[in-house]
Amino acid sequence: MSAGVQSVRGMNDVLPADAALWQTLDQAVGQVFAAYGYRQIRLPLLERTELFKRAVGEVTDIVEKEMYSFEDRGGDNVSLRPEGTAGCVRAGIENGLLYNQTQKLWYGGPMFRYERPQKGRYRQFHQYGVEAFGLTGPDVDAEQIAMCARLWRLLGLSGLRLEINSLGTSAERLAYREKLVAYFEANQDQLDADSQRRLNSNPMRILDSKNPDLAELNANAPSLLEQLGDESQAHFDGLRARLDNLNIEYSVNPRLVRGLDYYTRTVFEWLTSDLGAQDAVCSGGRFDGLVEMLGGSATPAVGFAMGVERLVALMAQQSVALSDDCPQVYIVHQGEPAQQAALILSEKLRDELPALRLSIHHGGGSFKSQFKRADKSGAAYALVIGDEEAANDSAQLKPLRTQEEQTTTPQNKLGAHLRTLLDL
Repeated sequence: MSAGVQSVRGMNDVLPADAALWQTLDQAVGQVFAAYGYRQIRLPLLERTELFKRAVGEVTDIVEKEMYSFEDRGGDNVSLRPEGTAGCVRAGIENGLLYNQTQKLWYGGPMFRYERPQKGRYRQFHQYGVEAFGLTGPDVDAEQIAMCARLWRLLGLSGLRLEINSLGTSAERLAYREKLVAYFEANQDQLDADSQRRLNSNPMRILDSKNPDLAELNANAPSLLEQLGDESQAHFDGLRARLDNLNIEYSVNPRLVRGLDYYTRTVFEWLTSDLGAQDAVCSGGRFDGLVEMLGGSATPAVGFAMGVERLVALMAQQSVALSDDCPQVYIVHQGEPAQQAALILSEKLRDELPALRLSIHHGGGSFKSQFKRADKSGAAYALVIGDEEAANDSAQLKPLRTQEEQTTTPQNKLGAHLRTLLDL
């Protein structure tokens, strides 16, 4: 027998058994982001390739090696989005959301990068992104970090640690780059092939190398924090003071850089030791020059992105309580009149109790086989309708998880009874 068509490498299915974790995260994200005044924006998966070349940087790994780019039938060069910030800025400029305004926006969905698939790193991956525009002070930087901390608490996640740094302004970073290049050129024989390639294109990324052989070399490299001017230093000090006031623990990591060219001043990462090499679950920072770079007016901005797959893996590892997607009530029935009565009753109950999770049996079968299906569904109660119940507009309510007695209830009182039993 020939093999069936399989999924594309690095693009994974989320099966029903795993979807409950995603749903739990979805609900928590929506709740927390709304609590801080962020509104959702929905962005296209496909953008013009030029957007990412201008925003992310032509000499970054993302643009050079990882984007899914092609020419469409109209002759335009387009790419599946590898990250969300550039598209969010493009949408803000194009739709007049940013000029002389403040905006607090969030989005979510799949991103695409042609990387070597491994645990926690996929070619189609999902992110939630948060962006605030028009706000200059370190207070909004601190608020976004506090928002992340609140999400971790709501989910019941533990052991996440925060690292922060400042990349300064473009001018400060340029002066630092000269010192960094000089340092690495003096030690060029210690650089691996990837770092040799980055030396003249994006030398700060050498500091982010995962090669343990470079750890000592990078530890002794010049620090960007020593190059900060007065305003950048005041901004970083202001961020640290606010985090201290909020009792949010952090460490300053002068080697923390970001892989995208548009970051300025604040950068931060939330890390875990529970997922092996893929330890960053949330990364962000300030990108004050990006809106102007993409054709808008100069607009300060700060944001972050969190990796859904990594957070879900962490939730599973730490046994986070799931949103319950099992039915609470499962209707079993036998006979044509009972089947019709069960269908009518199921719709009435959904009208009366919008929060009720209810399944009705389909496909016939004996009561015994239907009860097996009801038990397997995870429902707390089975509603039983036979010919007699169909004739007198009643139903039997059978507990499936406790030793309570089975009772008979008029159908017109079932809604009130279930509301009390299930605390709906």
